[in-house]
Amino acid sequence: MSRLGVGVIGVGSIAEMHLGAYAANPDVHLVGVFDVNQERSAQKAETFGVTRVHPTLDSLLADPEIDAVSICTWNDSHAEIATAALDAGKHVLVEKPLSRTAGEAEALVEAVERSGRHLEIGFVRRFGANAKVLKSFVDSGLLGDVYHARATNIRRLGNPGGWFADHKRSGGGPLIDIGVHVLDLCWYFMGTPKAVTVSAVTHARLGNRANVTSLSRYKVADYDPTQSDVEDFAAAFIRFDNGASLTLETSYSLHALEDRLEVAVFGERGGAELEPQLRIATEMHDTVLNVGPQIDHLSFDFAEGFANEIAHFVSLCLGEAEQVAPVSHGTETMRMLDGIYESARAGHEIRLS
Repeated sequence: MSRLGVGVIGVGSIAEMHLGAYAANPDVHLVGVFDVNQERSAQKAETFGVTRVHPTLDSLLADPEIDAVSICTWNDSHAEIATAALDAGKHVLVEKPLSRTAGEAEALVEAVERSGRHLEIGFVRRFGANAKVLKSFVDSGLLGDVYHARATNIRRLGNPGGWFADHKRSGGGPLIDIGVHVLDLCWYFMGTPKAVTVSAVTHARLGNRANVTSLSRYKVADYDPTQSDVEDFAAAFIRFDNGASLTLETSYSLHALEDRLEVAVFGERGGAELEPQLRIATEMHDTVLNVGPQIDHLSFDFAEGFANEIAHFVSLCLGEAEQVAPVSHGTETMRMLDGIYESARAGHEIRLS
């Protein structure tokens, strides 16, 4: 079996997870990288044993040895670069979110169809060991019909600044950055029903909170304490066409006692929490049971999750696996995100088209 030739576009912090997983995969040849920062490209190429540093995006996409690409750039370029890569005959793994808007996502569906290539969205948390185990439980009917979910990703002090805080480049704040992870996981375990209505609020009250110096946090290289035109909190209630419902809360910055990550689903026969750690609630012999699965990682492990995601993408490109996060899932997620922002602007519940 020949190895898959891979190129990585954008070599910032998240790209390190892609590059490391590709470099460790025996079925991959890391052919090339491209970043607007050529010095950074050269450094990453040396670190991960990449064959070529491409001077332009067009050069990388024209490279005949590259069969597939990872797109790890700012949100505003995801759809454009993914379309160009598909049209160049490359398979695509694009970091979440798929795009900034549902309209951009829908245009990508056409690009996938005309190219005949695979596009997978970087919903990496679907590939965590805890998520894979829970999905097998849900698919087996252990929880019965899942009719409600709760998605929470709260950070007390977590606005990274830079492009994350610039609406033009990011498309939004915590909702489109970290909220999308928990929204996607809940929706995935619910069986990916179609959203029909959304009622939501967003708040932009706290900004970067650069005045707080007693707590450390991740900041991007171009961090600017005066730049933040995205929301710092979002909350939503979503109804689906099968009668199920979902509640979501997410923030970059909130006067909360602690950071909080929660993914929980509730069905007719049982319920489950994926985060902060995998636990199952069920009944047996007229008795309520709380069940703790015995697995290596009850919470999401970043290294394992990215290794699993990259291994799956490689197998998909080589014709050895089925899609787990196809473009249709990305477009539906963007419909929900657009609906949340629209409802918040309107100040009332809206019906999704």
